Amino acid sequence: MIESLLVANRGEIARRIIRTAKRLGIRAIAVYSEADADLPFVAEADEAVLIGPPAPAQSYRNTEAILAAATSTGAQAIHPGYGFLSENAEFARTVEARGLIWVGPGADAITAMGDKINARNLMAAAGVPVAPGTTDPAADLDAAVTAAAEIGYPVMVKAAAGGGGMGMGVAVDEAALRTEYDKVRAFAERMFGDGSVLIERFFPRVRHVEVQILGLADGRVVALGERECSVQRRNQKLVEESPSPAVSPELRSRLLAAAVRAGEAVGYRNAGTVECLLDPATGEFFFLEMNTRLQVEHPVTEYVYGIDLVEEQLRVASGLAPTFDPDALTSRGHAIEMRVNAEDPKRFLPGPGVIRTWVEPTGDGVRVDSGYTEGNTVTPFYDSLLAKLIITGATRAEVLERAKVAVAAFQIAGPKNNLPFFTELLDNEEFRSGAYDTAIVSRMR
Repeated sequence: MIESLLVANRGEIARRIIRTAKRLGIRAIAVYSEADADLPFVAEADEAVLIGPPAPAQSYRNTEAILAAATSTGAQAIHPGYGFLSENAEFARTVEARGLIWVGPGADAITAMGDKINARNLMAAAGVPVAPGTTDPAADLDAAVTAAAEIGYPVMVKAAAGGGGMGMGVAVDEAALRTEYDKVRAFAERMFGDGSVLIERFFPRVRHVEVQILGLADGRVVALGERECSVQRRNQKLVEESPSPAVSPELRSRLLAAAVRAGEAVGYRNAGTVECLLDPATGEFFFLEMNTRLQVEHPVTEYVYGIDLVEEQLRVASGLAPTFDPDALTSRGHAIEMRVNAEDPKRFLPGPGVIRTWVEPTGDGVRVDSGYTEGNTVTPFYDSLLAKLIITGATRAEVLERAKVAVAAFQIAGPKNNLPFFTELLDNEEFRSGAYDTAIVSRMR
């Protein structure tokens, strides 16, 4: 097993990784920016290194500062968490070139899945269903218009190098396409340094379902069930649950088999997620993208399968077998995760500030993975995620009732937060029925 681990991230996920590392007797090393000096993850690490000013480019995306911290502390491995450098293939290569262990998939797999068009083509070749769309970037507006006419409106205009719900727009006709194409291309060039654009069929009533995969040290790829991720704002997730209330045993079998094929197609190792769009009316599903990292919503899978995914990541990176029997996977119960963000609960606009009150809920089936506590300052430099409220139980009905109690008991004062939204959602009949789709939040507003 790895003996010392540098966590190249911050907040909730850094704290989460550190917790597992320390349980396993691994020396946990944190890196932090000047803005995060007082956050819990810094204090909870065995060692912490200041790597720069608040701006991510000067700290959490500063590869040389992170590698220098690894060298100075004698770190044996680097875990990137999610976001920042987690899907940066060049960073993964550099980590390994420096003689360190990268806790994640190989750089080639990250590269293969990092471009949405290349990923779509690879998946189609592997027999994984893909939505109608372009097999090459739409080189200019005329090419986009031609492609959209062939695919049929409405279409989704996507940054090929994008991720996390960023760099996307919907066009219902050619006039809208002309606007969205220029907008997405400019955003992609600014954010990702790559203006390539993909045109794909847009499904107005669809569910977002993903499969957790784990590429084992012996080369096998296993699927650890699915997660429902259809409660979204601006194409970004707010609530996830496992298992999906929309997935039958027969559909689950097809979904998981396709996800395993997707991982095998790129020789996948470590944790990853195959995201799909599901038409609940027909049971058809289409590959959306593969996230080559640990997902924010991994705790719901941990409960349903009774494992610690961070521990499994560390075991794979160490060349060890998993803690579970890959040939006898079993699941249990139900889990829902709610992303508690520092944002207005109506318009979902960021609302940073000093946390004056922070009281986490407790009780049966309640888990809170938080990045902050009372007295901390939520700054505008990073993602608005404050904590993840994970509720578990034997059935979905039991989980929904526990969730209502837990949300009511979670007290946060200071920055804006979206707990009132979850109160509304948990009383929403469409959500409670399980028969919801990706437009549920817009219908609530």
